[in-house]
Amino acid sequence: MNMRHFHAAAVERRKYFKGTVTSHPMEAGWAGEAIFFLIVEALNEGAQLKAWAEISADGINWIPEGSVFPLIDQPGHYCCKVAHFGNWLRVHGEITGGDAEMKLSIQLHLKS
Repeated sequence: MNMRHFHAAAVERRKYFKGTVTSHPMEAGWAGEAIFFLIVEALNEGAQLKAWAEISADGINWIPEGSVFPLIDQPGHYCCKVAHFGNWLRVHGEITGGDAEMKLSIQLHLKS
């Protein structure tokens, strides 16, 4: 019987973002599945975040993977499942709504 491997990483913790949200990249090539958790603690009135998972062949150049978060316009917990990826993963997104700002955390959970 094989024991599955699991890893949980806090890639951003209680950080303020304006305009663009880009998480630290993570190497996840050993994992068979990944879930990003995005926890929004605070945001300005009218702020909205469109965010998605990105993959990279080299950890430098990034492309959308296809998995997206629901539109985020209030505090709460959100998730995005990613099933097919190479080695590198990150979250990228755009905050709209004038001078909008968000305080959020991003976690990545990986499972073999």
